[in-house]
Amino acid sequence: MEISSLENNALISWVIPCFNEADVVEVTIKRIKEVIAKSNSIYKHEIIFIDDGSTDQTKDIIKSIASKDSRIKLLVLSRNFGHQAALQAGLNFAYGNAVIIIDADLQDPPEIANKMIKLWEEGYEVIYGKRESRRSESVFKRISAKFFYKLVRYLSDFDIPLDTGDFRLIDRRIVNALKLMPEKSRYIRGLISWTGFRQTYIAYERDERFAGKTKYSLRKMINLALDGLTAFSKTPLRLATYFGLIAACVATLGILYVLLIRFLTSTWVPGWATVTLAILMTSSVQLFCLGIIGEYIGRNYLENKDRPLYLLDEKVGFDS
Repeated sequence: MEISSLENNALISWVIPCFNEADVVEVTIKRIKEVIAKSNSIYKHEIIFIDDGSTDQTKDIIKSIASKDSRIKLLVLSRNFGHQAALQAGLNFAYGNAVIIIDADLQDPPEIANKMIKLWEEGYEVIYGKRESRRSESVFKRISAKFFYKLVRYLSDFDIPLDTGDFRLIDRRIVNALKLMPEKSRYIRGLISWTGFRQTYIAYERDERFAGKTKYSLRKMINLALDGLTAFSKTPLRLATYFGLIAACVATLGILYVLLIRFLTSTWVPGWATVTLAILMTSSVQLFCLGIIGEYIGRNYLENKDRPLYLLDEKVGFDS
């Protein structure tokens, strides 16, 4: 898609999930407005915030600013459904020719958006931000994140970019494709990679949070990692099979060894050590394999219930 093929006043949608971001949301809006003021004037912009069950003043602050600026819109979910569900809600209500996904905490600089738009004008349909550094994050989080991304990439049947989050620009075609995907346990950055099309990246240094505390606890990070691992590959199930085969081979060798000692020597001494080790080994492998299988069964359970991904409590700034 070349710039000459764009309609006049094409729409750029900003989709911004929030959860308890009262300390930063005003600054977020201010910086996005500054970015828009410097952008190509042929575009219109809409800024869609999704309040994911906040318990602070996030919703009230956005509503107050939206009453003075028609570009700002708000979706209020009935409770906290999680970041990925909130993000999908925003995508469902975004009507832009292109959509910029960004969090409200300002760790991902909105100023990069105009560079993303230029690449979109050149024909790229996905432009994601690639983190060159994570200055604000602990050593544990940096190491675990790098390990997770490499593991998902290795196990997946397609290429998922390393060191990327949800911060990106996606074309309308990608948004429409995401709407066609019915799964409830969503890993949107993986789904976007799965769509294919022309993709590129912009490298940047991730900043510290402007204010407040991270809403992604270790438990939420692990759950997202499991969604990413189980959503795009059957390899973990195959690993369970491989572990089972290895355990069976080791157990067979152990049985042969015990029988040889028992019938061909006179040094047979009953003992608990061998039995204990065998039980520990086989039971740990069994539990590990059952855990992998359980993850897939749990995903099927959630999908088969077919509950909606989220429920809306309120819409602000939308025509209907």
